[in-house]
Amino acid sequence: MSLAKQFTKGFFRENPILVLLIGMCPTLATTTSAINGLGMGIATTFVLTSSNVVISLLAKYIPDKVRIPSFIVVIASFVTIVDLVMQAYVPGLYETLGIFIPLIVVNCIVLARAEAFASKNKLLPSFLDGLGMGLGFTMALGILGTIREILGSGSVFGYKFIKGDGILVFILAPGAFIALGYLIAFINKVRKA
Repeated sequence: MSLAKQFTKGFFRENPILVLLIGMCPTLATTTSAINGLGMGIATTFVLTSSNVVISLLAKYIPDKVRIPSFIVVIASFVTIVDLVMQAYVPGLYETLGIFIPLIVVNCIVLARAEAFASKNKLLPSFLDGLGMGLGFTMALGILGTIREILGSGSVFGYKFIKGDGILVFILAPGAFIALGYLIAFINKVRKA
């Protein structure tokens, strides 16, 4: 597969949220607003890209018996960096995302890409795979967060443009399922057209 195809497959062809349907817990829990979705997506993209690079470089030195625990240690190191940087520089977003930042360690998107791709490929393809999948994840979270924020509170990125309160259900968990369901249906329709 060409490097360009490797990079772009995370956007539509194999988007973790909209096509593969993995990583649903942070998707549904953190997308109450556009900024939350983008913040979680960017944090995950950093961890995914960085861990793919390191795992790609270390894969031939890691014995098969400790492969998965080793991957988790690498991923946890980058999650710790993200956790500390967010706590220091964007404390409001850090408080909003809460427990979901440390849970990036066990996010199936990150671990799946480490196991399925980075451990079997060289540095550049692994970097592009992590970046493409991460940006596709960020795009999906940003779109879902924007939809939920518009419908739930009549604003985007905190800028109110619709008078009134909005439809409360879209800020709550059921609204996440409803919005995601319609978004996936729309993407499936576009992909089949």
